[in-house]
Amino acid sequence: MNQLDLARWQFGITTVYHFLFVPLTIGFAWIVAGFETAWVLTRNPMFRRLAKFYGRMFLVIFALGAMTGIVQEFQFGMNWSSYSQFVGDVFGAPLAFEGLLAFFLESTFLGLWIFGWDRLGPRLHLAMIWLVAVGSLLSATFILAANAWMQHPVGYVQLGGRARLTDFGAVLTSITTVVAVLHTVTAAFLAAGAVVVGVAAWQLRWRRESPDAPAFHRAARAGMWVTVIAGVAVAASGHLQGVIMTQQQPMKMAAAEALYHTEQPASFSLITIGTLDGSQEIWSIKVPGLLSFLATGTFDSRVEGIDDLQARYVQQFGPGDYRPVIPVTYWSYRLMIGLGGLAALVSAVGLWRLRRGRFPAGPWFYRAAVAGIALPVVACSFGWIFTEMGRQPWVVWGLMKTAEGVSPSVGAGTVLASLIVFTLLYGALGIVGFVLLRRDAMSALPADEPVTDDAEERPPTFAY
Repeated sequence: MNQLDLARWQFGITTVYHFLFVPLTIGFAWIVAGFETAWVLTRNPMFRRLAKFYGRMFLVIFALGAMTGIVQEFQFGMNWSSYSQFVGDVFGAPLAFEGLLAFFLESTFLGLWIFGWDRLGPRLHLAMIWLVAVGSLLSATFILAANAWMQHPVGYVQLGGRARLTDFGAVLTSITTVVAVLHTVTAAFLAAGAVVVGVAAWQLRWRRESPDAPAFHRAARAGMWVTVIAGVAVAASGHLQGVIMTQQQPMKMAAAEALYHTEQPASFSLITIGTLDGSQEIWSIKVPGLLSFLATGTFDSRVEGIDDLQARYVQQFGPGDYRPVIPVTYWSYRLMIGLGGLAALVSAVGLWRLRRGRFPAGPWFYRAAVAGIALPVVACSFGWIFTEMGRQPWVVWGLMKTAEGVSPSVGAGTVLASLIVFTLLYGALGIVGFVLLRRDAMSALPADEPVTDDAEERPPTFAY
């Protein structure tokens, strides 16, 4: 492999690994805030214990997400310096806001939340976790605004071979940014809700007679509602994003179906056995008109095919292959939808079985709920893969190709060495993170402690 291939593999591996923690960080902050809010309003100690229990898991996820996210910004300068030089004037604003405002907001108030139990008043302590939740949302918004600009550049002029920002508001409020934020945040709630359900299901399966069982019963029900509602919101926001994507990047939607020839109406294949290169299709299951609906919102509309779009782009941008890797785009799109939908289905079935107030007696639901922890997290990763791979060969759509963005002075050997080091390091972090999360998920709820309205004044154990 050459430098370009290695740089792409490195960025893909490190980013997918980082993105495992991004949706959980966003969703968990709001769920933990919800449990603590319920405690402040009801003074039921069960909710305080749940906030502490799931808060421990949130801290591990946040730490892993923060550590792996820092690497991304270094890679922009090390492996993709030509890209960074081209987009630096545009990316500087959202990334600065994300780092200086959103991330520092999260980190500062998360520290106060960690060490503020029984030192801050209940309402003040609650405000800390809500500020963390808001900070996570702001962080996602600024990062997604930068990524949305790569998908559909707005608010810039091109001078001296560089893109220069002219309208920061246009970058933050473009329709591409808005639908990306909606889709990503609702997917984050889907992922976090599924984890809450899975952990509670494990506790109820193996500690059914424990005094903590009623609390985990309540947590499971809350997580199911979050997952089901988020699943509906993900489907709605995903459909809106698909319509916008078809208008801005029609090749991506055509590649998602491996549609080589323009059709009206266009069917959607649930599964296809064949080469996916347009030469041979052995067998497939298709839903008539569904691709037209996903792409435009109507069941009888026209959807352009890959071959027609390729011919148009050759005329518009010059000679070249403007098709993404079709098998990756095709299957990542289906795995994103299928795994996310399955996670919501597990919780919907659980709510149906809980309508009489009891968990299912057999082990099938508990196993499905625990296995369902991974479903939306992996679905989010496949969604990111589809979004980025489907844009190829562009790193900034219509302005810069991926091959033009690599660092000219960094050799393949250097990239390979860093790729190996990062992969091994991330593997070790993954083992540590799994052990810590498994330990926290299998532990009992924290002990109940009496709390007064006014926090007890205690001298700080350490101060500058």
